[in-house]
Amino acid sequence: MEGMTFIVKTITKLLIGAIFLFAIYITFYGHLTPGGGFAGGIMLACGFILLTLAFGKKMSLGKLSDFWASLIDNLGAITFWSIGMLGYLSGYFFMNFIEKSNPFGLFSSGTILISNIAICLKVGSSIFAVFLALTIFGRFISDLIASEDED
Repeated sequence: MEGMTFIVKTITKLLIGAIFLFAIYITFYGHLTPGGGFAGGIMLACGFILLTLAFGKKMSLGKLSDFWASLIDNLGAITFWSIGMLGYLSGYFFMNFIEKSNPFGLFSSGTILISNIAICLKVGSSIFAVFLALTIFGRFISDLIASEDED
């Protein structure tokens, strides 16, 4: 049986939706409250890491494979770079080219909301990909050490 105990799996099933929802909330309202793209991305990555630890690698890779994590990582980086370059075309690098709306509203910050979303995608997928790489690399090293001990 892959993963952890029934209790850990049940608690993970109950909490994972709230973790993802709170990560999205922190990302979208990061320009109004403490948080933002980085904090939201870390929460998303922690949700996927929790799924991996509770249910095993097969289940979490079924939700977000290493290919899709890499693709989302690159999409977040390109989006953030594009926001900076579109601002540059308006006059300055990262210049706010979207008209601001009512203070304390979701769209009151111009390009900051889009930047937060791009950073959330970049950080979340990068941290999850690093976790996957370290677990695969760690498994490879432990197998290598075990095979040397048998010789």
